[in-house]
Amino acid sequence: MTPHLFKPHLFGLLAGLFLAAGLVFSAMLGTTAWVKIKNSQFITVKGSARKNIKSDLALWSGSFTTEAATLLEAQRKLKEDRLRVDDFLNRAGLTNHAFAPIVIEEKRAVFETQVTNNGAGTWKVTGAEERNVGYKLRQSVEVRSTETDRIAQLDSDSTALVEQGVLFTTDAPRFIYTKAGEAKIEMLGEAARDARTRAEQIATQGGRGIASLHDADMGIFQITPLNNSQTSGEGMNDTTSPEKTITAVVTATFALK
Repeated sequence: MTPHLFKPHLFGLLAGLFLAAGLVFSAMLGTTAWVKIKNSQFITVKGSARKNIKSDLALWSGSFTTEAATLLEAQRKLKEDRLRVDDFLNRAGLTNHAFAPIVIEEKRAVFETQVTNNGAGTWKVTGAEERNVGYKLRQSVEVRSTETDRIAQLDSDSTALVEQGVLFTTDAPRFIYTKAGEAKIEMLGEAARDARTRAEQIATQGGRGIASLHDADMGIFQITPLNNSQTSGEGMNDTTSPEKTITAVVTATFALK
């Protein structure tokens, strides 16, 4: 019989051996995992809970400035701008706003005090002094509202003040969920229940059951923008988005029975 007639049988034999070895290895891994669960007295798992919420408080602030040669004139102009800002906010239905104290900045410049002719067409400066050339006044305003949608719109509508001649600039609005503390307690309970469910599913595979909770560690609490999976090791408390997602994680250890 020629040697090439043995090759198909040889390949078939090798393939069968590899397949059998793979099955044995897989069975060993499964058995090892089962034995670990079976022989262990505890099981540790992570549970999580998520909840979508909408901010119930919005904070928005802006500031306006005026400049004039005299303090009296600068104050007069600032008072007129304040009336425009106040009217703008009242028209928007946002009456819960407060103006901060006025910040006064004196504008100064350096002037030459004595210039002498040295002859031969040259001049010499022998002194200089700093003098007041005007005043710059700035005042800020902060709005607090539970109408988060209105605050979001207000930020873009504030350009109307600039069109009226007011030098008005704004900060990005902040959106806050004031009931985060209450939600945290509720969601930690849900995360603990999720951990127990996961532990029961794993223990069942090893022919065991779950007894009492041995200990639990609260994970980092995350408040992130809606549909944003970004997290932080120190926890997040987003204030940029009106709609958010709260995530709670619990690492729980259960006794096995």
